[in-house]
Amino acid sequence: MLSPEFIEKNDSSNMHKVYDSWPEIAAKSYHTKKEKPEFDGIDHIVFLGMGGSGTISDILFSILSKSDIHTRTVKGYHLPATIDKNTLVIATSVSGETDETITVLEDSLKTDCKRIAFSKGDTRLEHFCKMNGIHHGTPEYYHSPRASFVSFLYYILDSLDSTLHIKKEDMLESITSLQTLQKEIGTQNLDPSRNRSLGLASWITGTPVIYCPWGLSASAIRFKNSLNENAKMHAIVEDVIETCHNGIVAWERPSNFQPILIEGQDDYIKTKERWTILKKFFDEKKIEYRELYSVNGGILAKLVNLVYLLDYASIYKSFLLGVDPAPVGPIDFVKTRLHEK
Repeated sequence: MLSPEFIEKNDSSNMHKVYDSWPEIAAKSYHTKKEKPEFDGIDHIVFLGMGGSGTISDILFSILSKSDIHTRTVKGYHLPATIDKNTLVIATSVSGETDETITVLEDSLKTDCKRIAFSKGDTRLEHFCKMNGIHHGTPEYYHSPRASFVSFLYYILDSLDSTLHIKKEDMLESITSLQTLQKEIGTQNLDPSRNRSLGLASWITGTPVIYCPWGLSASAIRFKNSLNENAKMHAIVEDVIETCHNGIVAWERPSNFQPILIEGQDDYIKTKERWTILKKFFDEKKIEYRELYSVNGGILAKLVNLVYLLDYASIYKSFLLGVDPAPVGPIDFVKTRLHEK
């Protein structure tokens, strides 16, 4: 069983303390006074972002997927050819140094689209925006890009409320639900039988295969990324519908893979049918699996709560493995060589 003393010893930069404060950070960021630019006539939004910043893009993409605004996420170096004067390009780089994001934002200057960017202060992205007359927001930075998730998300949501058309009550609902969840999964509760994040981390002994419906994919991808970065372990993400056409066959062979099912309280009826069939298949094959359900409420509350629950599971897993969650040496290896002349 984990103890506060063990966590303090194995978390060199106190990442867990930032996560314990996520509800307060979210509320503070949302209510912080900020400039709110107006963008008229927008019918197309392109989100730029990689890694932890990319999770924000994925969340916003999911929220807007049922709106009449066409949305696209870019994780790479290429700007969509469909950009025009009614397009808003939203660039998010928590570090402000992300090569892909800055490159694509620079390419957008060749078009007549509208632009806005967000990063911590005094960065390459902020300086680029000042040089090119692009509005730049500076949410408060905490620890690392992944730990700064709620600070940036709620700052962006409030900054662009008139463009994204996300209801204020939905944003406040999601913050309240974070507060409720923190009481269960924070480090003040280290009983795995009463802490779902710690219980899940304790259960994971092999390679997780994370199943999700399309609408909750942002949280599943984030979980995979957090297991990679925090626990330094591999994980796989599968769409529950698509896997019934291919991935399910791989379970014919014994392995150390472990299914984790991320289900929505109000999943589409045909998706619920697939969940039932998939669980029956696992039961018949005697394959142990874990189920996680979203909270009731709006899509923002669902996604943010799942991210919180699963991020904490990845942090607890790092502690159980005796691994410090903060260092990301291989990422630094890549970034250093990208900037070599």
